[in-house]
Amino acid sequence: MVTTQTPAGPPPSGNRRRLRRSRPLTPVQEPAGRTAPGPADTEPEPRAGLPDVPSDQPRQLTPAQAFDALYAFCAPALVRQTYLLTGRRELAREAVERAFQLAWQRWPDVARDRDPAGWVRAVAYDCALSPWHRFRPRHRSPEPPPADPADRELLHALLTLPPAYRRTLVLYDGVGLDLPETAAETEASTPAAASRLTHAREAVAARLPELADPAALHRRLLELASAERLGAARPTHVRTGSERRNVFWTRAAIAFTVTIVGATTLTLRTAPTRYEPPIAPAQAVRGVPAVGGMGPLSREERELREKLRKAETSGPERVFPEAR
Repeated sequence: MVTTQTPAGPPPSGNRRRLRRSRPLTPVQEPAGRTAPGPADTEPEPRAGLPDVPSDQPRQLTPAQAFDALYAFCAPALVRQTYLLTGRRELAREAVERAFQLAWQRWPDVARDRDPAGWVRAVAYDCALSPWHRFRPRHRSPEPPPADPADRELLHALLTLPPAYRRTLVLYDGVGLDLPETAAETEASTPAAASRLTHAREAVAARLPELADPAALHRRLLELASAERLGAARPTHVRTGSERRNVFWTRAAIAFTVTIVGATTLTLRTAPTRYEPPIAPAQAVRGVPAVGGMGPLSREERELREKLRKAETSGPERVFPEAR
Protein backbone atom coordinates (compact mmCIF):
# COMPACT_ATOMS: atom_id res chain seq x y z
CA MET A 1 0.00 0.00 0.00
CA VAL A 2 1.28 3.46 -0.92
CA THR A 3 0.66 6.30 1.46
CA THR A 4 0.03 9.68 -0.10
CA GLN A 5 -0.41 13.14 1.36
CA THR A 6 -3.13 15.46 0.10
CA PRO A 7 -2.59 18.91 1.65
CA ALA A 8 -3.20 21.85 -0.63
CA GLY A 9 -0.07 22.94 -2.46
CA PRO A 10 0.64 26.06 -4.48
CA PRO A 11 -1.04 26.03 -7.91
CA PRO A 12 0.98 26.37 -11.08
CA SER A 13 1.70 29.71 -12.71
CA GLY A 14 -1.33 31.10 -14.50
CA ASN A 15 -3.84 28.98 -12.57
CA ARG A 16 -4.48 30.93 -9.40
CA ARG A 17 -8.17 30.08 -9.11
CA ARG A 18 -8.08 26.35 -9.44
CA LEU A 19 -10.50 24.71 -7.04
CA ARG A 20 -10.61 20.97 -7.42
CA ARG A 21 -12.00 18.18 -5.35
CA SER A 22 -9.62 15.33 -4.73
CA ARG A 23 -10.75 11.94 -5.87
CA PRO A 24 -9.24 9.30 -3.58
CA LEU A 25 -8.65 5.90 -5.04
CA THR A 26 -11.12 3.26 -3.88
CA PRO A 27 -9.52 -0.08 -2.91
CA VAL A 28 -10.66 -3.05 -4.95
CA GLN A 29 -12.98 -5.36 -2.98
CA GLU A 30 -12.67 -9.11 -3.35
CA PRO A 31 -15.83 -10.74 -4.75
CA ALA A 32 -17.98 -12.81 -2.43
CA GLY A 33 -16.91 -16.41 -2.04
CA ARG A 34 -13.32 -15.74 -2.98
CA THR A 35 -10.81 -16.46 -0.25
CA ALA A 36 -7.44 -14.89 0.19
CA PRO A 37 -4.50 -16.89 -1.17
CA GLY A 38 -2.88 -19.22 1.29
CA PRO A 39 0.77 -19.79 2.05
CA ALA A 40 0.97 -22.44 -0.64
CA ASP A 41 -0.05 -20.04 -3.39
CA THR A 42 2.59 -18.40 -5.52
CA GLU A 43 3.68 -15.02 -4.15
CA PRO A 44 3.73 -12.11 -6.60
CA GLU A 45 7.09 -11.02 -7.84
CA PRO A 46 8.34 -7.70 -6.48
CA ARG A 47 8.22 -4.78 -8.90
CA ALA A 48 11.49 -3.64 -10.37
CA GLY A 49 13.02 -0.61 -8.76
CA LEU A 50 11.06 -0.85 -5.48
CA PRO A 51 12.67 -2.15 -2.30
CA ASP A 52 11.19 -5.19 -0.59
CA VAL A 53 9.34 -4.19 2.58
CA PRO A 54 7.05 -6.18 4.84
CA SER A 55 3.42 -6.33 3.75
CA ASP A 56 2.19 -4.81 7.00
CA GLN A 57 4.18 -1.57 6.47
CA PRO A 58 3.32 1.16 3.94
CA ARG A 59 5.64 1.41 0.94
CA GLN A 60 7.38 4.78 0.73
CA LEU A 61 8.09 5.92 -2.82
CA THR A 62 11.13 7.96 -3.71
CA PRO A 63 10.53 11.23 -5.59
CA ALA A 64 11.70 9.66 -8.85
CA GLN A 65 9.40 6.66 -8.42
CA ALA A 66 6.42 8.88 -7.61
CA PHE A 67 7.15 11.08 -10.63
CA ASP A 68 7.47 8.05 -12.92
CA ALA A 69 4.16 6.70 -11.65
CA LEU A 70 2.41 10.03 -12.32
CA TYR A 71 4.01 10.23 -15.77
CA ALA A 72 3.00 6.69 -16.71
CA PHE A 73 -0.57 7.38 -15.57
CA CYS A 74 -1.09 10.81 -17.19
CA ALA A 75 1.30 11.28 -20.12
CA PRO A 76 -0.30 9.04 -22.80
CA ALA A 77 -3.80 10.48 -22.34
CA LEU A 78 -2.46 14.00 -21.95
CA VAL A 79 -0.65 13.84 -25.29
CA ARG A 80 -3.91 12.84 -27.02
CA GLN A 81 -5.82 15.65 -25.28
CA THR A 82 -3.19 18.19 -26.30
CA TYR A 83 -3.45 16.95 -29.89
CA LEU A 84 -7.13 17.91 -29.85
CA LEU A 85 -6.13 21.44 -28.83
CA THR A 86 -3.40 21.99 -31.42
CA GLY A 87 -3.91 19.49 -34.25
CA ARG A 88 -0.12 18.97 -34.25
CA ARG A 89 1.41 15.73 -33.10
CA GLU A 90 4.94 16.92 -32.40
CA LEU A 91 3.72 20.03 -30.59
CA ALA A 92 1.48 17.88 -28.39
CA ARG A 93 4.42 15.68 -27.35
CA GLU A 94 6.64 18.71 -26.80
CA ALA A 95 4.06 20.52 -24.63
CA VAL A 96 3.48 17.46 -22.43
CA GLU A 97 7.20 16.83 -22.05
CA ARG A 98 7.79 20.48 -21.12
CA ALA A 99 4.98 20.36 -18.57
CA PHE A 100 6.45 17.29 -16.88
CA GLN A 101 9.90 18.88 -16.90
CA LEU A 102 8.49 21.85 -14.99
CA ALA A 103 6.72 19.43 -12.66
CA TRP A 104 10.00 17.68 -11.91
CA GLN A 105 11.73 21.00 -11.25
CA ARG A 106 8.99 21.88 -8.73
CA TRP A 107 8.29 18.36 -7.58
CA PRO A 108 8.07 19.09 -3.81
CA ASP A 109 5.21 21.51 -4.50
CA VAL A 110 3.57 19.37 -7.18
CA ALA A 111 3.68 16.25 -5.01
CA ARG A 112 1.78 18.07 -2.23
CA ASP A 113 -0.82 19.48 -4.62
CA ARG A 114 -4.38 18.18 -4.29
CA ASP A 115 -4.43 17.28 -7.99
CA PRO A 116 -0.94 16.72 -9.48
CA ALA A 117 -2.45 15.46 -12.73
CA GLY A 118 -4.47 18.68 -13.05
CA TRP A 119 -1.32 20.73 -12.34
CA VAL A 120 0.52 19.08 -15.20
CA ARG A 121 -2.50 19.25 -17.51
CA ALA A 122 -2.89 23.00 -16.98
CA VAL A 123 0.79 23.64 -17.74
CA ALA A 124 0.68 21.40 -20.82
CA TYR A 125 -2.38 23.21 -22.17
CA ASP A 126 -0.72 26.59 -21.58
CA CYS A 127 2.42 25.47 -23.43
CA ALA A 128 0.41 24.02 -26.31
CA LEU A 129 -1.75 27.12 -26.78
CA SER A 130 1.10 29.62 -26.49
CA PRO A 131 0.86 32.22 -29.30
CA TRP A 132 4.64 32.20 -29.76
CA HIS A 133 4.51 28.89 -31.66
CA ARG A 134 3.35 30.73 -34.79
CA PHE A 135 6.81 32.29 -35.14
CA ARG A 136 8.60 28.92 -35.18
CA PRO A 137 9.56 27.82 -38.72
CA ARG A 138 8.54 24.19 -38.33
CA HIS A 139 5.06 25.15 -37.09
CA ARG A 140 4.23 27.35 -40.08
CA SER A 141 3.52 24.44 -42.41
CA PRO A 142 0.42 22.29 -41.74
CA GLU A 143 0.73 18.68 -40.64
CA PRO A 144 -0.93 15.74 -42.44
CA PRO A 145 -4.59 15.50 -41.38
CA PRO A 146 -6.17 12.30 -40.00
CA ALA A 147 -6.90 9.55 -42.47
CA ASP A 148 -10.60 9.24 -41.64
CA PRO A 149 -12.74 11.97 -43.31
CA ALA A 150 -15.00 12.17 -40.23
CA ASP A 151 -11.97 12.72 -38.01
CA ARG A 152 -10.71 15.43 -40.35
CA GLU A 153 -14.04 17.26 -40.19
CA LEU A 154 -14.14 17.10 -36.40
CA LEU A 155 -10.53 18.24 -36.00
CA HIS A 156 -11.12 21.11 -38.42
CA ALA A 157 -14.22 22.13 -36.46
CA LEU A 158 -12.20 22.14 -33.23
CA LEU A 159 -9.33 24.17 -34.68
CA THR A 160 -11.69 26.86 -35.96
CA LEU A 161 -12.82 27.59 -32.40
CA PRO A 162 -11.06 30.28 -30.35
CA PRO A 163 -8.40 28.80 -28.03
CA ALA A 164 -10.39 29.52 -24.85
CA TYR A 165 -13.55 27.90 -26.28
CA ARG A 166 -11.58 24.92 -27.58
CA ARG A 167 -9.92 24.39 -24.21
CA THR A 168 -13.25 24.57 -22.38
CA LEU A 169 -14.82 22.06 -24.76
CA VAL A 170 -11.94 19.60 -24.44
CA LEU A 171 -11.90 19.83 -20.65
CA TYR A 172 -15.65 19.41 -20.22
CA ASP A 173 -16.64 17.06 -23.05
CA GLY A 174 -13.28 15.38 -23.60
CA VAL A 175 -11.62 15.03 -20.19
CA GLY A 176 -14.89 14.93 -18.27
CA LEU A 177 -14.37 17.71 -15.70
CA ASP A 178 -17.41 19.36 -14.19
CA LEU A 179 -18.23 22.99 -14.86
CA PRO A 180 -16.61 24.55 -11.73
CA GLU A 181 -13.38 22.62 -12.32
CA THR A 182 -13.37 23.64 -15.98
CA ALA A 183 -13.92 27.28 -15.04
CA ALA A 184 -11.11 27.16 -12.47
CA GLU A 185 -8.63 25.60 -14.88
CA THR A 186 -9.43 28.08 -17.64
CA GLU A 187 -9.29 31.04 -15.21
CA ALA A 188 -12.87 32.06 -15.87
CA SER A 189 -16.04 32.35 -13.83
CA THR A 190 -18.55 29.53 -13.94
CA PRO A 191 -21.09 31.51 -16.04
CA ALA A 192 -18.32 32.49 -18.47
CA ALA A 193 -17.20 28.86 -18.79
CA ALA A 194 -20.82 27.77 -19.37
CA SER A 195 -21.21 30.42 -22.09
CA ARG A 196 -17.99 29.32 -23.81
CA LEU A 197 -19.07 25.69 -23.68
CA THR A 198 -22.48 26.50 -25.17
CA HIS A 199 -21.02 28.53 -28.04
CA ALA A 200 -18.38 25.87 -28.73
CA ARG A 201 -21.00 23.13 -28.91
CA GLU A 202 -23.15 25.23 -31.21
CA ALA A 203 -20.21 25.91 -33.52
CA VAL A 204 -19.32 22.21 -33.72
CA ALA A 205 -22.98 21.22 -34.22
CA ALA A 206 -23.30 23.76 -37.05
CA ARG A 207 -20.55 21.94 -38.96
CA LEU A 208 -21.40 18.42 -37.76
CA PRO A 209 -25.13 18.16 -36.92
CA GLU A 210 -24.75 14.56 -35.76
CA LEU A 211 -22.63 15.79 -32.82
CA ALA A 212 -25.31 18.04 -31.35
CA ASP A 213 -25.78 15.46 -28.57
CA PRO A 214 -23.10 15.95 -25.84
CA ALA A 215 -22.79 12.17 -25.40
CA ALA A 216 -22.07 11.71 -29.09
CA LEU A 217 -19.57 14.57 -29.02
CA HIS A 218 -17.81 13.03 -26.03
CA ARG A 219 -17.57 9.66 -27.80
CA ARG A 220 -16.24 11.22 -31.01
CA LEU A 221 -13.61 13.23 -29.14
CA LEU A 222 -12.34 10.06 -27.50
CA GLU A 223 -12.29 8.26 -30.84
CA LEU A 224 -10.42 11.11 -32.53
CA ALA A 225 -7.81 11.23 -29.76
CA SER A 226 -7.37 7.45 -29.79
CA ALA A 227 -7.09 7.19 -33.58
CA GLU A 228 -3.66 8.83 -33.65
CA ARG A 229 -0.59 6.92 -32.54
CA LEU A 230 0.87 9.46 -30.16
CA GLY A 231 3.58 8.11 -27.93
CA ALA A 232 5.21 9.85 -24.99
CA ALA A 233 8.87 9.85 -24.08
CA ARG A 234 10.23 7.74 -21.25
CA PRO A 235 10.04 9.30 -17.77
CA THR A 236 13.80 8.93 -17.28
CA HIS A 237 14.34 10.97 -20.45
CA VAL A 238 12.01 13.69 -19.16
CA ARG A 239 13.74 13.86 -15.79
CA THR A 240 17.18 13.96 -17.42
CA GLY A 241 16.05 16.72 -19.78
CA SER A 242 14.69 18.72 -16.87
CA GLU A 243 17.96 18.42 -14.96
CA ARG A 244 19.98 19.39 -18.03
CA ARG A 245 17.76 22.42 -18.55
CA ASN A 246 18.32 23.44 -14.94
CA VAL A 247 22.08 23.11 -15.33
CA PHE A 248 22.02 25.13 -18.57
CA TRP A 249 20.01 28.02 -17.14
CA THR A 250 22.10 28.01 -13.96
CA ARG A 251 25.30 28.30 -15.95
CA ALA A 252 23.75 30.96 -18.17
CA ALA A 253 22.74 32.98 -15.10
CA ILE A 254 26.25 32.66 -13.66
CA ALA A 255 27.84 33.72 -16.96
CA PHE A 256 25.49 36.69 -17.23
CA THR A 257 26.28 37.74 -13.66
CA VAL A 258 30.03 37.47 -14.26
CA THR A 259 29.67 39.55 -17.42
CA ILE A 260 27.78 42.29 -15.58
CA VAL A 261 30.33 42.31 -12.74
CA GLY A 262 33.23 42.47 -15.20
CA ALA A 263 31.67 45.31 -17.18
CA THR A 264 30.97 47.23 -13.98
CA THR A 265 34.54 46.75 -12.73
CA LEU A 266 36.01 47.88 -16.06
CA THR A 267 33.80 50.96 -16.03
CA LEU A 268 34.89 51.89 -12.52
CA ARG A 269 38.58 51.46 -13.38
CA THR A 270 38.49 53.45 -16.61
CA ALA A 271 35.99 56.17 -15.71
CA PRO A 272 37.44 59.68 -14.95
CA THR A 273 37.67 60.71 -11.30
CA ARG A 274 37.03 64.44 -11.88
CA TYR A 275 35.01 66.57 -14.19
CA GLU A 276 36.76 67.51 -17.39
CA PRO A 277 34.89 70.11 -19.43
CA PRO A 278 34.65 69.22 -23.06
CA ILE A 279 36.78 71.11 -25.58
CA ALA A 280 34.69 73.33 -27.77
CA PRO A 281 35.01 72.66 -31.48
CA ALA A 282 37.11 75.02 -33.54
CA GLN A 283 35.34 77.90 -35.26
CA ALA A 284 36.46 80.45 -37.81
CA VAL A 285 37.13 83.94 -36.35
CA ARG A 286 35.43 86.68 -38.32
CA GLY A 287 36.13 90.47 -38.44
CA VAL A 288 39.97 90.27 -38.34
CA PRO A 289 41.59 92.53 -40.95
CA ALA A 290 43.70 90.90 -43.53
CA VAL A 291 47.49 91.11 -43.19
CA GLY A 292 48.81 93.76 -45.56
CA GLY A 293 52.15 93.95 -47.34
CA MET A 294 55.04 96.40 -46.62
CA GLY A 295 54.34 99.90 -47.93
CA PRO A 296 55.48 103.55 -47.41
CA LEU A 297 55.48 104.81 -43.80
CA SER A 298 53.22 107.56 -42.68
CA ARG A 299 54.47 110.77 -41.10
CA GLU A 300 53.75 109.53 -37.54
CA GLU A 301 55.57 106.27 -38.22
CA ARG A 302 58.61 108.10 -39.58
CA GLU A 303 58.74 110.36 -36.53
CA LEU A 304 58.53 107.38 -34.19
CA ARG A 305 61.36 105.66 -36.07
CA GLU A 306 63.61 108.69 -35.80
CA LYS A 307 62.88 109.00 -32.12
CA LEU A 308 63.74 105.37 -31.46
CA ARG A 309 67.02 105.72 -33.35
CA LYS A 310 68.12 108.79 -31.37
CA ALA A 311 67.23 107.21 -28.00
CA GLU A 312 69.98 105.50 -26.01
CA THR A 313 70.23 101.78 -26.42
CA SER A 314 71.26 101.04 -22.81
CA GLY A 315 71.12 102.53 -19.35
CA PRO A 316 68.42 103.25 -16.82
CA GLU A 317 66.97 105.91 -19.04
CA ARG A 318 65.38 103.22 -21.15
CA VAL A 319 63.81 101.63 -18.09
CA PHE A 320 61.82 104.62 -16.89
CA PRO A 321 59.37 106.45 -19.10
CA GLU A 322 59.90 110.08 -19.91
CA ALA A 323 57.81 112.60 -18.02
CA ARG A 324 55.69 114.94 -20.05
